[in-house]
Amino acid sequence: MSAARRCRPPRALAGLFVWHLRNSGGRQIPCRFVHLYHVANDRLITFQYFNFLKRMYVTRCNKDLSQRAKPKSDSIVSPFHELQQLDQEKKVVHKISPVPPVHQLWSETSGRNELREMKSAAETEDSVMPVGAESKEDRQWKEMKLRLDDLPGILARLSKIKLTALVISTASAGFAMAPVPFELTCFLLASLGTGLASCAANSINQFFEVPFDSNMNRTKNRPLVRGQISPLLAVCFAASCGIPGIALLTLGVNPLTGALGAFNIFLYTCCYTPLKRMSIANTWVGAVVGAIPPVMGWTAATGSLDAGALLLGGILYSWQFPHFNALSWGLREDYSRGGYCMMSVTHPGLCRRVALRHCLALIGLSTVAPVLDITTWTFPIISLPINLYISYLGFRFYRDADRSSSRKLFFCSLWHLPMLLLVMFTCKKSVLEKEDKGDLPGGGHETAMEIRLP
Repeated sequence: MSAARRCRPPRALAGLFVWHLRNSGGRQIPCRFVHLYHVANDRLITFQYFNFLKRMYVTRCNKDLSQRAKPKSDSIVSPFHELQQLDQEKKVVHKISPVPPVHQLWSETSGRNELREMKSAAETEDSVMPVGAESKEDRQWKEMKLRLDDLPGILARLSKIKLTALVISTASAGFAMAPVPFELTCFLLASLGTGLASCAANSINQFFEVPFDSNMNRTKNRPLVRGQISPLLAVCFAASCGIPGIALLTLGVNPLTGALGAFNIFLYTCCYTPLKRMSIANTWVGAVVGAIPPVMGWTAATGSLDAGALLLGGILYSWQFPHFNALSWGLREDYSRGGYCMMSVTHPGLCRRVALRHCLALIGLSTVAPVLDITTWTFPIISLPINLYISYLGFRFYRDADRSSSRKLFFCSLWHLPMLLLVMFTCKKSVLEKEDKGDLPGGGHETAMEIRLP
């Protein structure tokens, strides 16, 4: 046996010593707790066991400090029983200590505050219940009632009034750029017919896309999606706009303009709308739809499809790619959620390249205008700064491919098109200059001669 074994006390003696300390509570020698050995093994006593012995010593030596749980009182108690409980509580408090503990004061104050809150809640319960009932009624599904006061605004949103205004303005630009004298009656009839055709096409487009628009944040508040108007009423509104519009263009202007209007409605509703969920070719088809209105304005004024009409259509065709591609870049999540096949979602690199190409194409198309004898040579020079600026933003969009560059390009396209058309109109060759060259189409030469005569 080793020397360490000999020096250690036997385990039985250690166990008796611990039993003696537990019974006596260690009143005389509290400092000996540090020198105790654990009964089960040879290691020193743990810190948890030391705390246990300390609690035992406190509870046995000072019995007045022990906590006593108070039973919960019943809801209905006699007053005599309450008086007895109060007497007992007073006696217990007097026995424990002359100074009441802090936690009792805190509990009393908190209990008073709770009673006050309960009383205030009971007083305001009657007034709160109707509000809750109203909120529950608002959350429930209910039938939308159409009011006559709201009908003009609903129909304006159904026809996309802002887009229709853009279509009318581009058709008016085509009419103004035609190399013929301005005729007010024909201009008003052409503008009204083009606007009605645009309202019909937009209404049919929303009618077809109701289940898909409900999944997009951008289009979830449209009238048909929210149920503010019935599908039957939307179709009737589209028919009441489309049929008079095409009849007005055909009979009041000329058959060529009416045919272009009918073809544009068919192209937008039957080709572009279903292609949005099938192929990225929908962007090119949509660009053709946007390029037809200035051509309609040109044919309304001249009655023929000339090179100037195709040039105006080409400018609108190229302008729509940086405009729409930049817009769709920030709405990629919405388009993918709605199930639309857009370049920005499926081919992001091609989306940026196409936008840059058509920004540069605007510079070339502006240069072709004086070659076709539509404008003077000052037009490509004056329009060069704005064309270079949109091309620079298109390059930034192609290089950075972020939301910031796409937003800058989109907002630039909003003012670029009216600025370009305004510069083009100011640089337009006058009717008298073309009359000297004999370039007036469709009998415009005789009309110009009649205007010059006194």
